[in-house]
Amino acid sequence: MLFVEFRFFWFFLAVFAVYWSLRRNDSRKIWLLICSYIFYAAWNWKFVFLLMASSALDYVVGLMMTRSKTRGARRGWLIVSLCGNLGTLAFFKYCNFFISSAAALLEWLGLPASVHTLNIIIPVGVSFYTFHSMSYTIDVYRGKMRAVSSLLDVACFIGFFPQMVAGPIVRASAFLPQLRSLRKFSDVDVRGALVLFLTGFIKKACIADAVAPFADRYFAAPWNFTAASAWVGVLFYAIQIYCDFSGYTDMAIACARLLGYELPINFRFPYFAQNISDFWHRWHISLSSWLRDYLYIPLGGNRGPRWFTYRNIMITMLLGGLWHGGAWTFVIWGGLHGTALVLHREWVRLIEQRPQAHAIMRWLAWPLTVYWVCVAWIFFRAVDLPHALPALRSFVFFQSAGTEDLGTWMLWLVAVFAIVHWLNSLGWFSEWWRRAPTPAFAAGYGCAAAVVLLFVPPHYTPFIYFQF
Repeated sequence: MLFVEFRFFWFFLAVFAVYWSLRRNDSRKIWLLICSYIFYAAWNWKFVFLLMASSALDYVVGLMMTRSKTRGARRGWLIVSLCGNLGTLAFFKYCNFFISSAAALLEWLGLPASVHTLNIIIPVGVSFYTFHSMSYTIDVYRGKMRAVSSLLDVACFIGFFPQMVAGPIVRASAFLPQLRSLRKFSDVDVRGALVLFLTGFIKKACIADAVAPFADRYFAAPWNFTAASAWVGVLFYAIQIYCDFSGYTDMAIACARLLGYELPINFRFPYFAQNISDFWHRWHISLSSWLRDYLYIPLGGNRGPRWFTYRNIMITMLLGGLWHGGAWTFVIWGGLHGTALVLHREWVRLIEQRPQAHAIMRWLAWPLTVYWVCVAWIFFRAVDLPHALPALRSFVFFQSAGTEDLGTWMLWLVAVFAIVHWLNSLGWFSEWWRRAPTPAFAAGYGCAAAVVLLFVPPHYTPFIYFQF
């Protein structure tokens, strides 16, 4: 069930109406949990039991860690949680990747290898809800929060349908306290939530789904296209993945707000980042902060010599790439970002005593950052390395034997998108609708929604991050 489908609107209308008609907090949470499982079952009802098992496991682990008298016992229960959650990820997402990679290594060594992969269906959103779940047990182990005595609360936190399948990645310490008290409708910013949902809908259904066919056509056979088409294809994919993913999180945050809950902001205009570190403070913020707090810092962070810090950065980004899926293209994508983060740190260190160089690079910082991000997107989008390398050659070196053309004029659409995005970052579209009287706002919102529906493609495209 997609947020942009009409059946979701009917689903959410029922959730919303019943939720706010209930007077007891426990009744509301039970209703939310039932609806969340129905929402998830719309893809594959069998995996609802996996979601339930993950919730039950970490609920029990949290209680047992609270009751444990020694740090060693608490660590043992944490290992149980990590093995359960990471084991689930390893089986569903990486089993065939490990098998095929091992077979390729044996073949390279000249040893006989027989590959027998499994026909594994990856549960939608498994990477997201396992990270939600692990944040709970890790924070309980660290003493940052107390274990929750209610299984209902833990299940609602892990299974809350707006953010369950594609984020943002929610921390237990931020969401579980919201479940303790009865939400008040008077506290809900209805107008802001509705505008945010419509904004996300436009990003996904009108922009991402509109440029997707061109990006898909290019990356299906990049060797057939001209070098100019490579720029069209790659830049269109950069637009697609941003509008698709940020559009989903906008709608997820809006749905949660209409039910009285707050989810973390996941994007802050990442394509206006001035360096790669700034990019990761703006792009998929909930993932980058999760990797920082639960992987990079436990590895040692920046506590040590430079090579130690750079090692931790590379490990974090390589595993961050692998988190997206079992393919070497994702590992390379993570490696490119890790390399850029290391180079940026080195550059900052070297120019501290050279203000002239800093002034020059200030003008080049933004285009270089966007260029590097787009180069990395090639590996993120390509099906495999044989598809990625011709696209890379065309995009970086302007070398291509292909003759098909996507239309160089489409680069003007990229410029239009950049201008609108820039105006939005300046706040041009953020507050004027709040000043309108309620009847005027309702009429304007209805007209805007009607106009938007005219530009929606006839066939919905699944959200890109559903596959992760």
